[in-house]
Amino acid sequence: MTAPRRLDVRKTYKLYIAGGFSRSESGRSYPVTGSGGSVVARPARASRKDLRESVRAARSAQPGWAGATAYNRGQILYRMAELMEGRREQFVHELDRLGVDHPDREVTASIDRWVWYAGWSDKVHHLVGTVNPVAGPYFDFTIPEPTGVVGIVAPDDPALLGLVSRLAPAIVSGNTVVLLASETKPLPAVTLCEVLATSDVPPGVVNVLTGYREELLPWLAGHMDVNAIDLTGVQADAVDELERLAAENLKRTVRDGQADVFADAAQSPYAITALMEMKTVWHPMGA
Repeated sequence: MTAPRRLDVRKTYKLYIAGGFSRSESGRSYPVTGSGGSVVARPARASRKDLRESVRAARSAQPGWAGATAYNRGQILYRMAELMEGRREQFVHELDRLGVDHPDREVTASIDRWVWYAGWSDKVHHLVGTVNPVAGPYFDFTIPEPTGVVGIVAPDDPALLGLVSRLAPAIVSGNTVVLLASETKPLPAVTLCEVLATSDVPPGVVNVLTGYREELLPWLAGHMDVNAIDLTGVQADAVDELERLAAENLKRTVRDGQADVFADAAQSPYAITALMEMKTVWHPMGA
């Protein structure tokens, strides 16, 4: 007797907001094509309401995440690397479907980048924090603190390594994130959300939206409860307008100009401090 033909169980690509997977509130999706031009997936097409919900989730999670010890945050980032190692074949398959050259190399570099930034979690404050010499009976300390809620526009290429290279330094110091995934290659970002959901990253620390950037970017840049924005994945001709919108509430803006994301120079402790605030505290000396 011939066994019945089994239907494929196709993956549903959803948004990741506040630690849960959801479709866009509008119910929309959009086609993503592979190297041959065929449609390989229809991820959710996030709306302005989805963006607002993501910012709200990030704001709620930020005090708790910033209040965790640096050692604990480092352990959690290392756990991300462990889980990605266990899902290596899944990530390679996603990148291969999108026509990425050498997907295994990109997955390996992404795992290693989590480990690299995890190691900086309890060290970066020693690099940039200091006791300042002052002329007077005072101690003067410079203490780095997370900026708050950070918007990140992930690069299109490389889709996975570019995303990890911007996300890891943002969250290791205590920031929370609203991330716009690559518009043309969003599948690895959604798969990364499955890693986030099964790791120890608290709900709301990372929120990931897929969809059309022209619909979401102006609202992310202009949102009054977003404290900083990483425009690395934005085309050069769109940066000026987004910086103008960001300036309305004095958002910190960063944009990494490193051409080779695989190079050692693409990972730096200064990518962490670019999204931190330096607070100066004066304390009188005892009598």
